[in-house]
Amino acid sequence: MECLVEEKVQVQFEPIATSSMRIGIMGGTFNPIHQAHLAMAEQVRKQLHLDEVWFIPDNVPPHKEVANQVSAKDRCAMLELATHGNQYFHVKLFEILRGGVSYTVDTLRYLKKRAPKNQYYLIMGTDQINSFDQWREPNEIARLANLVGVKRPNYPTNEINYPVIWVDAPMLEISSTQIRNLVANGGSIRYLVPEAVRLYIDSRGLYRD
Repeated sequence: MECLVEEKVQVQFEPIATSSMRIGIMGGTFNPIHQAHLAMAEQVRKQLHLDEVWFIPDNVPPHKEVANQVSAKDRCAMLELATHGNQYFHVKLFEILRGGVSYTVDTLRYLKKRAPKNQYYLIMGTDQINSFDQWREPNEIARLANLVGVKRPNYPTNEINYPVIWVDAPMLEISSTQIRNLVANGGSIRYLVPEAVRLYIDSRGLYRD
C-alpha cells in the first residue's frame, strides 16, 4: 500500500453539517507505529464510544527530531499497513501536507473550522499528559478537544490543570525507540509491531544504521 505524501494536493476533508461524530485523534511521529499504539487507540475507541480514531503523523515534530532520518512517506506507509484491518481507524495527512512544524493546536483549529459539530478526543500517553503544559497553547487545545489520558508503564502521572478523561488499557511496555534499537542490533520485533509493518521495515532496510 503506497502513501502518496509527495503529491502536491489540497487536504481533503468533508464537513459534516447534519450530524456530530466522536473522533479520537492520535498524533505523533509513529517511527514506527507499534502494537501499544494500536491497543491504546482501540481501548479508547471502545470505552468512549468513538465513531473513528484518526492517526495523524507529524510532519516536523516540535520537540524532537525524526530519528534515523525515516521519511514521512515511510512512516505513513507503515501507519496505513498497521490500520488497514480496522474499519474505525483512519490515517489523516493534515500535518504532513500542511508542511512545517506540526502543532496540535493548528490541526484542531483546522478540524473545528471544517466540521464544527464533531467532538474531538485527543488521545495521549502519560508522558504526553505530563508535558502538556509545555505544548503550544494548551488552553486552546483543551477548549477544542477532550483530553484523554492512557497510562504508560514507568511513567508516573502528574497532576495538570486541565480536565482529563482517564482510560484503562493493557500496559504494553513497547516504545518506538526500543523497536529501532532492536532492528539496529539485529534483534526480533516480531509481535511488537504488526506483521505487515515488520515486513515493510525489513524490505526497506529501515533503522539498520
